[in-house]
Amino acid sequence: MKERYRTLSAVMLMLMRENNGVEEILLQKRKNTGYMDGYWDCSASGHVENMESMKMAMQREAKEELSIDIDIEDLEFVSLIHKINGVDTIYYNGYFKSTKWKGEPKIGEPEKNEEIQWFDICKLPENLVDDRKQAIYNYIHKIPYSEFGWNERKQK
Repeated sequence: MKERYRTLSAVMLMLMRENNGVEEILLQKRKNTGYMDGYWDCSASGHVENMESMKMAMQREAKEELSIDIDIEDLEFVSLIHKINGVDTIYYNGYFKSTKWKGEPKIGEPEKNEEIQWFDICKLPENLVDDRKQAIYNYIHKIPYSEFGWNERKQK
């Protein structure tokens, strides 16, 4: 039987709060991961493991990376981005928002995370991973699906 092509899937958390009437998002700064180190990323992010739903993966990543617990029903789907990196690495990235969690967010994986910081959703840092910028734009404009990197691939 012919083996089917498999693509990678990952999840990203948009942990959100309101602070003095301003919507804020918690971001983490990547380090020692081999991907976009020194750049800001969503609150928590990671691969979906075998036999794990995206929401289950998001719940696990929030616990591992931020030391917080989020109930599955408190994870709200935001957007799916079909992404290609370089020549042939294809991802399905699921973005989820939560405004409810248990515990105080803190760095759970100091070897991979330089710092965490709350940002005004409209005043994001310049060095934010590009497709994460797209996901936040999707969130603000209620866009459930987009593609990233495919136009660049066509031009090569």
